[in-house]
Amino acid sequence: MAEKATEETGLWKEASIQDASGLQDSLFSSESDNSLYFTYSGQSNTLEVRDLTYQVDTASQVPWFEQLAQFKIPWLSHGSQDSRELGIRNLSFKVRSGQMLAIIGSSGCGRISLLDVITGRHHGGKMKSGSIWINRQPSTPQVVRKCVAHVRQHDQLLPNLTVRETLAFVAQMRLPRSFSKAQRDKRVEDVIAELRLRQCANTRVGNAYVRGVSGGERRRVSIGVQLLWNPGILILDEPTSGLDSFTAHNLVKTLSRLAKGNRLVLISLHQPRSDIFKLFDLVLLMTSGTTIYLGAAQHMVQYFTAIGYPCPRYSNPADFYVDLTSINRCSREQEMATREKAQSLAALFLEKVRGFDDFLWKAETKELDVGTCAASQTLLQDSGHLSILTEQPGAVQQFATLIRRQISNDFRDLPTLFIHGVEACLMSLIIGFLYYGHGDIKLSFMDMAALLFMIGALIPFNVILDVISKGECHSERAMLYHELDDGLYTAGPYFFAKVLGELPEHCAYVIIYGMPIYWLANLRPGLERFLLYFLLVWLVVFCCRAMALAAAAMLPTFHMSSFFCNALYNSFYLTGGFMINLDNLWIAPSWIAKVSFLRWCFAGLMQVQFNGFLYTAQIGNVTFSVPGETIVSAMDLNSHPLYTIYLILVGISGGFLFLYYLSLRFIKQKSSQDW
Repeated sequence: MAEKATEETGLWKEASIQDASGLQDSLFSSESDNSLYFTYSGQSNTLEVRDLTYQVDTASQVPWFEQLAQFKIPWLSHGSQDSRELGIRNLSFKVRSGQMLAIIGSSGCGRISLLDVITGRHHGGKMKSGSIWINRQPSTPQVVRKCVAHVRQHDQLLPNLTVRETLAFVAQMRLPRSFSKAQRDKRVEDVIAELRLRQCANTRVGNAYVRGVSGGERRRVSIGVQLLWNPGILILDEPTSGLDSFTAHNLVKTLSRLAKGNRLVLISLHQPRSDIFKLFDLVLLMTSGTTIYLGAAQHMVQYFTAIGYPCPRYSNPADFYVDLTSINRCSREQEMATREKAQSLAALFLEKVRGFDDFLWKAETKELDVGTCAASQTLLQDSGHLSILTEQPGAVQQFATLIRRQISNDFRDLPTLFIHGVEACLMSLIIGFLYYGHGDIKLSFMDMAALLFMIGALIPFNVILDVISKGECHSERAMLYHELDDGLYTAGPYFFAKVLGELPEHCAYVIIYGMPIYWLANLRPGLERFLLYFLLVWLVVFCCRAMALAAAAMLPTFHMSSFFCNALYNSFYLTGGFMINLDNLWIAPSWIAKVSFLRWCFAGLMQVQFNGFLYTAQIGNVTFSVPGETIVSAMDLNSHPLYTIYLILVGISGGFLFLYYLSLRFIKQKSSQDW
């Protein structure tokens, strides 16, 4: 009877523990549905790192413009021995599909360097020894692009598109040509279901300035962008950064479910909380680039207890052991002591896993059961992921998708469009009313010249600032950098989609600005004169837009781009032919005047308004008539016929656009957060 009562008590305790565990899952997770909607249907994947030693060039991590601000020469500082240090030392591990490996450690432990090496983005570093193997073949950029999806730390998404539209646009550019529209739509819906985004599928993505989905949902959309092409290996750089604990737990639970769908998931974290730590299959604890522990998450406490470092009761193992192995740099003595302790722990671990094929520490009592992949009845039997490189949509399809995405995102930003429209209308009315009310009384020659110069020179300056700040360059620069790096599209289709996609807004802007001035200022009547005037204003504003695009693509920060454009614009302004006669310019400004689009616009407007018109002037009591051509020639603005001026403006805008394309093609579009 006593034995039976003891057995019943034990069973009751076990059931209570299970009930408590289930209650905790229901309380701290909003995802009660653990079914798999979108599994990986390809062959099993393996990722193996063999004896990796990686050297980091810390000088290359500092942007060149910051080095110049510190009076350092960038290309000389990169080669110095003082800027080089080992980021990873003798690291080895092997993980397979169905496993989620979490890389944890304090700042500077080597997590970011390891992800950079695996994904082939180790710019500025050098592998001293070792190798990376993916699916039993050496890692190359082609193999990485075919098998590995990399989700960056920061979400880079267009804010005015909905979740479904964001995924649909990526599906059109990333999935093979052989996919029909129905297959693409099904893939998008499968990813939405897998990432539990159904409730917000038709909500804007948003950002810090545009209201949209929550931070956790936005991070899931970033994962979905990479998940669309069904990769076998998913790598995430600090996916829980900036999220609250509840949202972070649900996100990691989603990643755990993705791993059970026959994927290999690799994530880096600082110090995950305890309920997140329990979701990991494997844990790699690093400090100063060395391995302190690599094995099952559930056996981590057992390992450290065996070597004399038990985890205190009610403490989070991740927090305790990351703190235990961190390097304390408060003083030189403490740094030496903590570094020696970390080195001894690393040497001890290497000794314990010596001879193991996968370099994982395994408990003696029971083997770690990882790598089992849950079978899914909804397994997708397609092989699209095997032909992403060979069947990627062509340039025409990429252009069509990009221009639709560009126009959809821009024209949904109603506050920005409204502000730009009001700005153009206000500037037009201010200038127009300044010259309004003269009736039959003609403006003096100088007043008319000043009006024409202001029409061509005033509003383009605002366009430059709008284009650079909107960027669409610097606000989209990080997204462009990552999408080009991932091979989502090439620079050519993006260039044409960017330029042509902005034409509707550009035309509306010029119409709102140019038309009221013409009638309020009582410029020369006639449809032909108005069309010639409008085309000149259209071209000069487009030149400014092209110049701003080129500057934003060439220079890495908003401040540098705006400074460059302001300096160039002021040079064009001063040599435009109104501030000083072109005949009186010395050699350097005269060459600037030859490429000044403000000079050519002013010359064209003067010819449109004065040529063929007899201008009446009065000096004292003497009234005399002067041909308009004589006035324009006196300012050296009649040296080229009108059609030549239009061709010159087209050539200048084409030159800036060509410079913009070269910048997209050959300059890495890094944002400040990617250095």
